[in-house]
Amino acid sequence: MTVSHSTMINDDLVRDVDDDGNIPEDLITTYTRDGVVRVRGMLRPDEVGEFLAAERDFHQRHKADSLDKAGTFTQLVNVWRQDDRLAQLTLHPRIATVAEQLAGMPLRIWHDHMLVKEPHNNKPTFFHQDRPYWPHTNDRHSLSCWIALVDVPPERGCMSFLPGTQHLTGLRPQNLAEEEDLFGLAPELRWLPRITYPLRAGDVTFHTSYTGHMALDNRTDEARYAHITVYMDAETRFNGNPHVVTNPLGLAPNDRLDGETFPEV
Repeated sequence: MTVSHSTMINDDLVRDVDDDGNIPEDLITTYTRDGVVRVRGMLRPDEVGEFLAAERDFHQRHKADSLDKAGTFTQLVNVWRQDDRLAQLTLHPRIATVAEQLAGMPLRIWHDHMLVKEPHNNKPTFFHQDRPYWPHTNDRHSLSCWIALVDVPPERGCMSFLPGTQHLTGLRPQNLAEEEDLFGLAPELRWLPRITYPLRAGDVTFHTSYTGHMALDNRTDEARYAHITVYMDAETRFNGNPHVVTNPLGLAPNDRLDGETFPEV
């Protein structure tokens, strides 16, 4: 079954996906072309309310554990392994179904992370790619689903993307706090057209792990709550490089990233 694009459910909610996770072909085409796509109405309003309450509660209890010490945002990783309510979001079958349609292959969970930008934080997240940070080999595709749990207009720090950059591989990891880092590595990217996707609560974007992206600072009075689920090719193996997710696991190079830590979707 395929849903028609931009199906209107009510005055406030536009859905590009049905309850089983089917999306129209034009969204798959957009993702393949641009390396990024917005899917509106992924979560129902009742789901948004439940998951936002869980996210706020977890944030308050764990924000001192943030991996980001520069104050750009609160970053908490693998929250699904620590909170049963948030596990339901990370493992959400509707989102996973869309991810596999876009990727065109079986996927596993790589990790999730909660990214909270406090009100008036005055710190953008500058353009970067995700994949250079990850200790992966033998992988054909990986992508992130960026889930808005509150309305995220540009002034609250929504995402902007460099379409077509999913084909640019081989760069070193970039510094999210350095505005010129990605452009220093690939100066031609500065002149690419950019796509900005404002999101209503319950909307998502999917972007490939090589698609350049950034988010502005949060200039509003409300915290920006985003939950990101990261998917990888089910055949992905460990390349031996350090990473916060794999460091405690005692893996050897070329070990497959599978099992309960990296479940199939």
